[in-house]
Amino acid sequence: MSRIAECFRGCRASGRTALIPYITGGDPTPERTVELMHALVAGGADLIEVGVPFSDPMADGPVIQAACSRALAAGTTPQSLFEVVRRFRQDDDRTPVVFMGYANILEAAGYQAFVEQAAAAGVDGLLTVDLPPEEADELSPVAAERGIDLIYLVAPNTSAQRLERVCTAGGGFIYAVALKGVTGAANLDAQQVAAQVTAIRCKAELPVAVGFGVRDAQSAAALAPVADGVIVGSALVRMIGECGDTPDLPARLEDAARALRRAMDEATAGGGT
Repeated sequence: MSRIAECFRGCRASGRTALIPYITGGDPTPERTVELMHALVAGGADLIEVGVPFSDPMADGPVIQAACSRALAAGTTPQSLFEVVRRFRQDDDRTPVVFMGYANILEAAGYQAFVEQAAAAGVDGLLTVDLPPEEADELSPVAAERGIDLIYLVAPNTSAQRLERVCTAGGGFIYAVALKGVTGAANLDAQQVAAQVTAIRCKAELPVAVGFGVRDAQSAAALAPVADGVIVGSALVRMIGECGDTPDLPARLEDAARALRRAMDEATAGGGT
């Protein structure tokens, strides 16, 4: 069983919703990314999503765009992020790590080379925002051979026909985009998301994690009862941007993850997901 499958199995067995924080790899530096990942796990993260910085992150709002710029300015490359995961794996061989990025990054390296290096480093899944399953024929067999899950996005306006294809092609979990917009947007509607998750579950055997627009503990708690996982990005990335030079950044990030974990657990107490 893959780390991602084991993660969701464990969460389901214990009646909790998976907390999935997103951070931009290499922000503020590749070296600090390792300690930030450990801090998130200490705060209650079940799975970590690491953004591979890109010069044109079209699906991301200004907070993560700025983080990508900082990471690139710090010299972050896919190779340096493979090393980050290798160092993380020295002390944590349990927590799944998913790389989120854009197709240009994989194409520049070559699908085979990128996947092989990712798998060797200990990466469990790839979420390539602008590479839908219809265009992943070359990547899919390479990823399957190395045990890398390909995770796909489902938007609020995804048709039933396309949803079925995504659910069939995907692995790990389905990433349900909670709103029409970029990461960090503010117009989250928990009832609408609940209906979206229900529709996805009619087609998918995979767990459903919800992201985009989850800004704080309150919004994470609102989604925890209806989803298998809640993805929180911009709020944490903003903290890194504001406190990146401070020695207590890992402690602050750990506290933020703990607050999210507590709110989600309180929201699902007695009911599960």
